Amino acid sequence: MGSSSSTYRPKCVYLDIDGRIQKVAFSKYCNSRDIMDLFCIATGLPRNTTISLFTADDCMVSIDPTMPANSKRTPYKVRPVATRQQTEKEELFQNLLVQVIEQFSRVFKIDELKTEVVNHLAMLEKRVELEGLKVVEIEKCKSDIKKMRDEMAARSTRTSCPCKYSFLDENKKLMPRRDVPSYPKYMLSQETIEALRKPTFDVWLWEPNENDAMMNLQKELYWLIFIIQTTHGKQNYTKYFIIKICKTDVMLSCLEHMYHDLGLVKDFNINPITLKRWLLCIHDNYRNNPFHNFRHCFCVTQMMYSMISLCNLQVKISQMDILMLMTASVCHDLDHPGYNNTYQINARTELAVRYNDISPLENHHCAVAFQILAQPECNIFSNVDKEQFKRIRQGIITLILATDMARHAEILDSFKEILDNFDYSNEEHLIRLKMVLIKCCDISNEVRPMEVAEPWVDCLLEEYFTQSDREKSEGLPVAPFMDRDKVTKPTAQIGFLKFVLIPMFETVTKLFPEVEEVLLQPLWESRDRYEELKQIDDAMKELQKKKNESLAIGSKEK
Repeated sequence: MGSSSSTYRPKCVYLDIDGRIQKVAFSKYCNSRDIMDLFCIATGLPRNTTISLFTADDCMVSIDPTMPANSKRTPYKVRPVATRQQTEKEELFQNLLVQVIEQFSRVFKIDELKTEVVNHLAMLEKRVELEGLKVVEIEKCKSDIKKMRDEMAARSTRTSCPCKYSFLDENKKLMPRRDVPSYPKYMLSQETIEALRKPTFDVWLWEPNENDAMMNLQKELYWLIFIIQTTHGKQNYTKYFIIKICKTDVMLSCLEHMYHDLGLVKDFNINPITLKRWLLCIHDNYRNNPFHNFRHCFCVTQMMYSMISLCNLQVKISQMDILMLMTASVCHDLDHPGYNNTYQINARTELAVRYNDISPLENHHCAVAFQILAQPECNIFSNVDKEQFKRIRQGIITLILATDMARHAEILDSFKEILDNFDYSNEEHLIRLKMVLIKCCDISNEVRPMEVAEPWVDCLLEEYFTQSDREKSEGLPVAPFMDRDKVTKPTAQIGFLKFVLIPMFETVTKLFPEVEEVLLQPLWESRDRYEELKQIDDAMKELQKKKNESLAIGSKEK
């Protein structure tokens, strides 16, 4: 058993290919043509090339199964002789083979199967992506519940205000909690794209089947209802988060569209993935306040986008100015705590101390914005040169600081001074214009239709009342327009419309008269409507007063 005669070993030869030694093994059953093709492959020559082998002393070696073996020290030199042309028979066979392959492909639908496999893989990848999103959103729900509980517990103590001592304690907040791509790429309909360019855009309602993307995402995430309901026992809470997830992702996609549509991505060589990641990080650094939240950020940016279109600004100012306006709008209220500058200063918070009582919130918004941009993964300005970045940074800071309402009269008066002789080539004139534009967008809710604008008043009053309640509990001064015992919706809005909004937009329409109907008319109508509501409220109060007086007289007579 196992004699050497019964064990077969392939023959090995060594070839010298331009100084490189290549070992080649072949069977004794190979013919000369097979061995020559093998040598051609080893040397990188076409298979139909005729080659010759030579020993070190230039003796030709026969290429066949009986050729003598050699070693690494005595390799055969390879010399190509000629390229063999295919015979008519071989060419005919080659063509026949190609036709057979085509027939097999058609019969077994290989291309269709390949497409189906590719599509199935894409679907699986999407499912994996959505599964990751679901897990992240569950954790976000738990985190939000914990924050609510902490906030409720904190209200029992005077020094527990979250805006008082800690801002951005966790460095990880500066990175998006979901990486890219994590929100779906919505194919916005033409109607939605057109609506985005108008101040009438409804920021509360979305197309239920925006190319079916919204509906599909809701279906994919609907299983969250069961999981969170099981965990927390509240279905309404779960539905709120599903709606929140979907609407947030649509807003992110709309913001992304604006940057592409305005040509900012192309002109400033912004990496589209970096843009996505930056927007996600911006979203994560807006708090869940009733008013100063990510939806407010979206509204201000969308209004800026619409004003750029309505005022035809892209032909009047530079793309760098457009970039400053849009980016400042996105960042203008980052990490807003829900308590205004007056509270920060009166309560002597960390921010007020840090910024010496000078626009503490606005300075903080700027700082957070550039902390985010300092992360390479989120730096949408990574491809601009140092001088451009310096100008962009200064421009954004100037615009965000201009949103401090304490500077309203100063900024509007300085703009009125140059209005009659406004010059687009004058840098100082442009700065004042941009400051007024971002102020308009920041407080522009009443420009929108009543059904869109009115919910924002409720949100703002809720935030005001929360602050005034805290101020009362801490013995701090309370502004009358924020006191739930003194202010009503009509009284809050009438003064703001008559003395702030309407004068500012009237000033802007002097430079852009073409937008008077779109921007001013809704403000006039809103003022008239709230004055009518105030008259009704006053009449009801008077009626109630007389009723109480008559009841008091009746009780005395008895």
